[in-house]
Amino acid sequence: MLSPLPLLAAPPVAFGTPLPLPDSFSIWPYQARFRQAAQLIANGVFEALDEDLDPYVLLLALPADEADEPEAATVCLEPADCGLDAHAFGEARARGRYYQLLQPWSSPDAEFMSEDMIQRKQTALGLRRAVQEIFDDLPTGKYLHFAGPAVRVQQHFVMAVLRLNRKPAQAHPTLQKNRYYTDGRFLSYSLLMSAILRFHEECYKSLTEPEPGSGLLVRPRETDEIIRSAGKLFMDTPAQDLGMNPATAKLFATCNTISSLRYEGAEGIGKLLLARRGHPNLSEVFALTCPTPLTDYRAVRKLLEMTTQDVSLLADGENVYALGRQVGQYDVSREDLFVINFVTHYAWEFQHGGQVLMRAHYGQPSLPRTRLNRARFRRDLKTTFHLTDNAKVERLWDVVVEASRQKHGTLLVITTEALAEADRLKLQCTLIEPVPLTPLITRLVTAIDGAVLLDPESYCYSIGVILDGKASGHGTSTRGARYNSAIRYVESSPYPCLAIVVSEDGLVDVITKESLREE
Repeated sequence: MLSPLPLLAAPPVAFGTPLPLPDSFSIWPYQARFRQAAQLIANGVFEALDEDLDPYVLLLALPADEADEPEAATVCLEPADCGLDAHAFGEARARGRYYQLLQPWSSPDAEFMSEDMIQRKQTALGLRRAVQEIFDDLPTGKYLHFAGPAVRVQQHFVMAVLRLNRKPAQAHPTLQKNRYYTDGRFLSYSLLMSAILRFHEECYKSLTEPEPGSGLLVRPRETDEIIRSAGKLFMDTPAQDLGMNPATAKLFATCNTISSLRYEGAEGIGKLLLARRGHPNLSEVFALTCPTPLTDYRAVRKLLEMTTQDVSLLADGENVYALGRQVGQYDVSREDLFVINFVTHYAWEFQHGGQVLMRAHYGQPSLPRTRLNRARFRRDLKTTFHLTDNAKVERLWDVVVEASRQKHGTLLVITTEALAEADRLKLQCTLIEPVPLTPLITRLVTAIDGAVLLDPESYCYSIGVILDGKASGHGTSTRGARYNSAIRYVESSPYPCLAIVVSEDGLVDVITKESLREE
């Protein structure tokens, strides 16, 4: 008979077992854990939108009781060394109460809520507005701060505050600011602001749980899910501007579905102009006797086939009613004429006043990015190849700029062992005599499928290369084969290498081993 095995380790802690309390805390026991979890979410969301935003999360706690009461709490910051002065928020509580009385919170769902819930909503929004005004008045230099709604946790009203770099945050085009839904809710003016609102929603929901903050610790939402949710929220703005109910319009889902459909095998390319019928800057070429609902996706996709460079579908947000064109000088301050540009299969852009406000690719929204960033490209070359020779850097830059103009997309791979790799992959590429790439040669060799293999000296050794590499955890199903094959190759290569991926929808990604490690 076998004897029982000795117990070598303690049994696992059951789900729901309280975590050990920290030695000291100023707000509530798990404030540091909650902030760290919120920071991870912010890193994922805002670095995916723009890696220069450099998100930083801090917690601001305002005393819930009157200051003159005995044992009243004080204003607290987590972390305490976040660079802000807690005394600057001493009047936030009083100012928040003023806004609660000045603008009572209203909602169509208020009749289904208890008085206590309505009071909590009013307090949360009043304090957020008060704190945001204080942040806007502070000399915060290169940073912008965005305050979230407040939640009472023990003796404080706690809110998450998101800090972003000012310059990149303000570099992206937006719609008009400081606008609201008909029920008084804040109306988002950009994809970035929508992401900020969604981030604060996640923090708010987690803080309202019986164990404040536990939701972010055990079941955080995926980054892609939050960004998709932000895209949906942003597309509520044109719906609201066109007099529609954003909840029923669902423009984000509608545009995604239409862009995903093919007509007789062809991808959908064309424009849809969103404006009320009779808009002074629209001229109808011909009208439909029976307008086609936007939710009749296949019918709309079929109509899109008739569009040309200057003739678009005209829709009022609910129905396509005509084909026509934009005429005259549109006054962008009206904000009642929007463009949905279907770029290629499953890719579209949301535009206003000639500016791209948001791109969506395979259902995943993103901020419009410059095609290439010269400073970042120079930095990547220096980090990967220790390349600092200005003439060599400029030659590579000219090659990459020309490749980025390839309308069908392309892939460049720069590696120190380009000659050896060309020989290794000779059965799955076209070998050429080594030649220094010029803009003209670049235009020629990127016109075919496959990667172009070159070295840091700009010499090209093979074209039409089918890259290999091990399966990578950094790949994503929302991007195409070109992007994912570049990730596999860069991650698997034993040599210093850098890949430039030009997608058909205009996105340009520079992939290095360092950038993959940072993900």
